[in-house]
Amino acid sequence: VVAVLGHVDHGKTSLLDAIRKTNLVQKEHGSITQAIGASKIEIIHEGIKRQITFIDTPGHEAFAKMRGRGTQAADIGLLVISSVDGVMPQTKESILLLKETKIPIIVVLTKSDLPNKNVEKVKQQLLKEDVLLEGYGGDIPVIEVSAKTNTNIKELLELILLVFEIKGKRPALSENEQLKAIVIESKLDQKAGPRATIVIKNGSITVADEISADGETGRVRTIIDDKGTHLKKATVGDAVEILGFEKVPKVGTVV
Repeated sequence: VVAVLGHVDHGKTSLLDAIRKTNLVQKEHGSITQAIGASKIEIIHEGIKRQITFIDTPGHEAFAKMRGRGTQAADIGLLVISSVDGVMPQTKESILLLKETKIPIIVVLTKSDLPNKNVEKVKQQLLKEDVLLEGYGGDIPVIEVSAKTNTNIKELLELILLVFEIKGKRPALSENEQLKAIVIESKLDQKAGPRATIVIKNGSITVADEISADGETGRVRTIIDDKGTHLKKATVGDAVEILGFEKVPKVGTVV
């Protein structure tokens, strides 16, 4: 599970769109709609089908809450920075959040197709923020990408899997364990009632399951994935929206 952080117009959305286009399981229309603030892709890596779930963190406040309670919503953080604009106030916020979560970081420099990019300047800015990059005395990998020309998108996915292999904490996960999920978005829908988007860290969730999050209880009526499809069951690594809580659970609470 990968959290995507960075300054507001540094190309996060374009990057995620480019990543979703690499997905093995495309929608028939080929259109990319995203029903929730997370999306899952499947790729073949070294002959094996692998899944990566991206959380497009809507607000830093939400991400800050998600890192509490000793539970991480994400295994890896992508710090997205425009190689034209460099480090901005929200970039600095993102850096602080990622450092506090202590998850492995990958620096992604976007807009690498533009002639006015200044990669060296951005790297020096990052070193000032104590982001110790590979090749500069640290071990944080950095990769230049362009969503427009599709440059290094596949390589970024391979880098994510590599970093996870090397640095990711991999407790024994099983869909048969008790459910442990983290609320990454929640709202009250006038028609459907409380809606919560969750990332499943362990176990699985099935329609009609009884659930509770920090005292808010409910019974699962509906499970919806990032494509808007209704599911009967979701399991480790999935990000899904669930309906059935009696009251809206807080972001960052454990289900």
